[in-house]
Amino acid sequence: MYPFIRLFKDMYLARRAPRLNILDTHVSHHICWPHDLDMWVELNNGRTLTIFDLGRIPFAQRTGLIRTLKEQRWGLTVAGSVVRYRRRVRMFDRVEMRSRLLAWDKRFMYIEQGMWKTNGDCANHAVFRTAVTDKNGIVTTDRIMQAMGLQATSPEMPDWVARWIEAEDMRPWPPMQDTAPE
Repeated sequence: MYPFIRLFKDMYLARRAPRLNILDTHVSHHICWPHDLDMWVELNNGRTLTIFDLGRIPFAQRTGLIRTLKEQRWGLTVAGSVVRYRRRVRMFDRVEMRSRLLAWDKRFMYIEQGMWKTNGDCANHAVFRTAVTDKNGIVTTDRIMQAMGLQATSPEMPDWVARWIEAEDMRPWPPMQDTAPE
């Protein structure tokens, strides 16, 4: 089940927090609860992705993106992600999540997120390719920035993110064509 109560709590805190510049980092704190666990009694990898929502959505609130989405009747979606899992997060562990906008291209915004354990170890790290959508499809990032009243230019795309984008562009779609039912 989606953690709506946690999301409402985090959105409440985000609304009360100072506004962020589009390139600032949003910091949030989370606990690994029993219902977040897998059969090895650690944070489930799918739940990790869901908990990353609890950083991205409040980040969008604090930067003014949520307000713009509502005003324009736009939606927000994840179009891809890459995740590294490096340290176990066990029941009742506390993590600090850092969420920030790395860069953007014509269609997508790339959001970097990491969960840090209290001992200073990075437990996991992700980059999300996100898009804003309307009834016609993807809204270009220049329209988004304009609607937000920003005159920002994207920071340079980190090389490792650019290579991930290149690899994604080489990936066949639709997938598994040779095994699809006829």
